Formats: sequence, C-alpha cells, structure tokens
Amino acid sequence: MQPSEMVMNPKQVFFSVLIFGVAGLVLFMYLQVWIEEQHTRRVEKKREPKATSGWRPVNYLQPVSRIMTREKIQEHISNQNPTFHMPEDPNEKKENLLLNSERSSRVLTETSPSQGEGQPLGLTTKSPTIKLIEKHQETKTLFKKFGEINWPLDIHLLNRSLVKDNKWRRAEAAQEKRKSFLREFCKKYGGVSHAQSHLFHMVSRIYVEDKHKILYCEVPKAGCSNWKRILMVLNGLAPSAYNISHDAVHYGKHLKKLDSFDLKGIYTRLNTYTKAVFVRDPMERLVSAFRDKFEHPNSYYHPVFGKAIIKKYRPNACEKVLNNGSGVKFKEFVHYLLDSHRPVGMDIHWEKVSKLCYPCLINYDFVGKFETLEEDANYFLQLIGAPKELKFPNFKDRHSSDERTNAQVVRQYLKDLTRTERQLIYDFYYLDYLMFNYTTPFL
Repeated sequence: MQPSEMVMNPKQVFFSVLIFGVAGLVLFMYLQVWIEEQHTRRVEKKREPKATSGWRPVNYLQPVSRIMTREKIQEHISNQNPTFHMPEDPNEKKENLLLNSERSSRVLTETSPSQGEGQPLGLTTKSPTIKLIEKHQETKTLFKKFGEINWPLDIHLLNRSLVKDNKWRRAEAAQEKRKSFLREFCKKYGGVSHAQSHLFHMVSRIYVEDKHKILYCEVPKAGCSNWKRILMVLNGLAPSAYNISHDAVHYGKHLKKLDSFDLKGIYTRLNTYTKAVFVRDPMERLVSAFRDKFEHPNSYYHPVFGKAIIKKYRPNACEKVLNNGSGVKFKEFVHYLLDSHRPVGMDIHWEKVSKLCYPCLINYDFVGKFETLEEDANYFLQLIGAPKELKFPNFKDRHSSDERTNAQVVRQYLKDLTRTERQLIYDFYYLDYLMFNYTTPFL
C-alpha cells in the first residue's frame, strides 16, 4: 500500500473523533453511576450496626417511673382496698422500698440455648462454624418470640365441681381473699421496675407433676418436704407419702423442675397447669431455717456458712469454733442476713418468696399458707382431683422432738435482738409481708 493511500480524509477523521467521543462520554457516565452506587453502599453499611444493634435514641423528656416508698404503697393500697389488712410500721422509717430490686420484668436475656430445640440428626454438609452460627441465631429468635408473648393476666380457674363438701367453704373464701389481695398489689406496683430476669431462673424453683398438671413453687420451711412427697405419690413414684425418706425427697431427683424443659414446654405448662405456692410468715420462716441449719449438726451449713459468719461477726472467736463453724448465734445470723457485703451468699431457706417464686410475674392459681397448711393442702388436693385416700402428711420432717417454730418460739429468739435489728429484718422481708398480707412482727 502506498503512503498516500494511508492518509485519512477529513470525513473519516470527523467520524472517528465522534465515535471515540461518544464512547468516552458513555464510559464516563457509567463510571459516575458506579461510583455513586459504591458510595451509597458504604454509607448503608455504616448505618447497619446502628439499626440492628437494638440501641435507640434516649428520650430525656420521657418521665421516669417513680420509686414508691413503703408508706406510699401502704397508703394507696389501703385507700383503694379498705377491707385488706395492711401491716403498720410504728417507726415510720424513711427508707425507700426499691421495688426495682424485688421484681423482675418479663424481658429475657439472650444467653444459653434452650433445651430440646436442636436440629434433627442426620447427614449434613454444613461446617461446624456455620451450624454454630445458625444455632445461635435460632436461639436468639426463640428468645425474641418468647419475649413478645403476652403472658395471661387471668388466673386459671380450678374445677370446683370436684369439691362437693361444704366444709371447704372457709378455705375457698380464704383463697379468694389471698389471690385478690395479691392481684391488686401486683396490678398497682408490679410494673414500677424494668429489671431483666432470665426465664429459666424465674422457674427454677417450680416442680412439675404432669399427670395431674400441677406446678408447685418450692418455698423452703413452708411445708415443702411434705409437698414434694405428695407430688411423688401423685406421679406414681410412691404408694404413700409416709414411706418416703427425707433424703429421697431432697436428693433423689425423682421430680422434674420447670427449668428442665425448653421454652415451648415452659410456656405451655405455665398457661395450662395449675400453679400453687405455699408461703409462711417471714419471721417464723427465718427462725425455723436458723434452728434447722445451725442448731443441729450439719455437714454443709456449718463449714460453709457457719465458719464465715463466726469469723466476721464474732470478735475473738476461738480457733476450734472457727475451724468447724458450729454454734452460730441467732444475732450473728441476723447480722449476716442484713449485711450488704455478706461473707457468703444467700440461701433458698431464707431467701425472700418474692425472689423464689416471682408472684407478680407468675399468676398462681392457689396461694396456701403454712399457718393453715393442712386445711389448704387437702382442699387443693380436692380441687385437682387427687385420689380421695391421699391426705397431706402432718408429721415433722426432721428433728421431730423439737417444738415446731411458732409465734411463741419466735418471741424467744427476738429477745436477743435490738428494736432496730427487728425492724431491719422486717424491712428485708417487707415485700413478702405485703404480698401475702402478713401482720407486723414483734417490733
């Protein structure tokens, strides 16, 4: 080809420049759109953690729930329900009743996976890491769904058609009064706090009897040993409550607790089973626990609690006592109970009922009292359709030669305490006194 033939004429140059110009413009527009899309994605990614983390702007103008003082609670309940008896506080102490620490809301913390919710067994190609992530997400979803459930406000109606004897009229009237009083208290003052509580902890003291569909919340020193004997008989584990030893009751692990089920199992039983709790005057219960655990040989409470209590609250204690932990005095035990920096933790035998059974979160269908234990228990057995020959045992579970802890016995123990110490015990158990309408102790 000759060099003269390679020269492009002006027309060809124009079209070439035009084509390249249009192509460059299109490429520029495409790059501009792509850059804008990438920028938008980066902005969205930065916003995602804020949107999914659960944090929300704080509304500082929203009113905060007021902490109710003990006097205000008494005043409001007395005004609204003049027929209810409310204990009086002769000292009119000014300390606030911190309901925030006494009642837990239904908000659940996202912790360990629930039982019984695992994936079916079988071959899978997923890696262990992926399965772990999916399991975690599944657990979070379950807790979220359970937290959104509206718990029933109505108490389960017991089948009173099974009770054909008029002798239970007094027991029935007492039940209505107790449940009504508790409902009114929880309705007015159950929502002032918003603390978190784990569901499995809330139901950890509740025993399950599936045959008769019973949930029994265990309150130590309020007839719990004999109640567990009754549950074992109802469940077909023993022919008679009188043939079951103390060790079989407390260490045999024959009965199931509600926290051993998965979320669905817990929720179903809470809504369909008959829920019962038996309580006792807090001061009597405290003295009974002290007598049982510290005035008799005990291989657990003496070395664990006794040694720590004597070491901290008894000046110049001898070495022998410090080594074995025996001989704790009631006054020393009270100092331990009221100490915000206890050398050892709390124990279920003297823990508050409000923290054992959560009566403002769990709607109990039956509220029995130790003071009328035999009558209440046998009436309850009638209501659930228990065998007619089954009666609540009235024997003392341990230390049968000792006098039962009653009001007269309690007076003897309180003599060693100052008026301030007695008042502080009353303050410690104040919610239990209020919820179950117990009278003021010997102040």
